[in-house]
Amino acid sequence: MAPRVVSIEADGGSRGNPGPAGYGAVVRDPETGEVLAERSESLGTATNNVAEYQGLIAGLTAAAELGAAEVDVRMDSKLVVEQMCGRWQIKHPGLRPLAAQAAALVGRFAAVRFSWIPREQNRHADALANAAMDAAAGRPPASPAAGKPSTTPAAPIIGSDPATAPASWEPRPSFTATRLILVRHGETPYTEQKRYSGRGDVPLSERGRAQARATATRVAELAPTVAAVLSSPLSRCTATAASIAGALGDVPVRTEDDLIECDFGQWEGRTFAEVRQQWPGEMDAWLASPRIAPPGGESFTHVAERANRVITGLLTAYPGETVVVVSHVSPIKLVLRDALAAGDGFLHRLFLDAAGISVLDMWPDGGVAVRTVNDTAHLAAL
Repeated sequence: MAPRVVSIEADGGSRGNPGPAGYGAVVRDPETGEVLAERSESLGTATNNVAEYQGLIAGLTAAAELGAAEVDVRMDSKLVVEQMCGRWQIKHPGLRPLAAQAAALVGRFAAVRFSWIPREQNRHADALANAAMDAAAGRPPASPAAGKPSTTPAAPIIGSDPATAPASWEPRPSFTATRLILVRHGETPYTEQKRYSGRGDVPLSERGRAQARATATRVAELAPTVAAVLSSPLSRCTATAASIAGALGDVPVRTEDDLIECDFGQWEGRTFAEVRQQWPGEMDAWLASPRIAPPGGESFTHVAERANRVITGLLTAYPGETVVVVSHVSPIKLVLRDALAAGDGFLHRLFLDAAGISVLDMWPDGGVAVRTVNDTAHLAAL
């Protein structure tokens, strides 16, 4: 019986770049790890990237011969993974025909998912590629460590430009990103009065509860299937998260202490004008650096550290799935700052509305795509 889903581990390299080159590919049963097929071949003189593409083509060909319907491709070549996902241009003319050949093979399957993996997780394919390189060089097989250089080739410009792609190539989306739907909680009395609201457990107002319901409907439209709903432990977030979870079919809500709002210390419950009047020097220092905390409070640098712990854990726990995160202004701003590679001034220039939605995709290899920031269209009728 033909396997419905298989995984491919593929690699390629050259001794000299260009130099004696070869590739290796392994097709496995993803549940048992059983090797279903192996492919390797010497290529004569070629570059690392050409050999890597040839390894991918050989793996896809073997998977098609096995009759697989879906394929998970795992490679330690960032360039090949990014180009096959359509996030990087294929600028080198020698790679375009190979990318087109791989794309044609991809089209034979119901689904193909590309993932970057560290080289140490690609040892089997790497060993096959090294044996092929040794054969191309006309010498006894070397150890796997003697394979392709560890230096990464210069990255092409990120993006997909149809003018630089082969005629038969259509960029395919990567199905391996973890999608994060970041939701700020609905309004509270402090929100309406524009007061600093940190660790105090201020509940949703009547309008905030209506916003939570509208947000729940919008999130369900964006992501009918959600792996998890995480929330700050404060009630303004858990109430918002509960509405969202209900609209998604009662997905369990998990509270996460690291998603709590910044501790504003002595500024809690005060307006910006009140703080400016009573703590002018401290306010200037706080606005100038995320490392400075309000009197008796917490710095944005510390908030960023704990927010990043949550995001890192989500990428590990829910690879390729969608997760809803309900939190506060500061943690969400800090996640967006890092996702957009923005400076610290971003923190005081970005406005996040109550019940606003931001969406970003994060890939295992560090790729990030920010899809939406502070979407509030679902609140227009309130």
